[in-house]
Amino acid sequence: MANIELKALAFNVEIPEDLRWTDERRGEAFELQSLTVRLLPDGSLAAKAYGKPIAGGRGAYVSFPVRRSNAIDKLITDAATEASQRWAQHTGL
Repeated sequence: MANIELKALAFNVEIPEDLRWTDERRGEAFELQSLTVRLLPDGSLAAKAYGKPIAGGRGAYVSFPVRRSNAIDKLITDAATEASQRWAQHTGL
């Protein structure tokens, strides 16, 4: 097998409605609805939250820092465990 250097593995997970929060960017309120989680080369996790404008419209899907709480941390950890199991069971192209 060739020496393959992976930079990061990533997956997206929906934030359950009861854990969603709002944040503001440039005077516009966003509801955070999903997380993108990356497994970094050192084995640690990094995450960003993404959301849509509460007012609706064609606003961009914008990234925000993840709000830290026991419930959000557990969601990320559980999702990473599930993702690792799915990666291990891949069936190729």
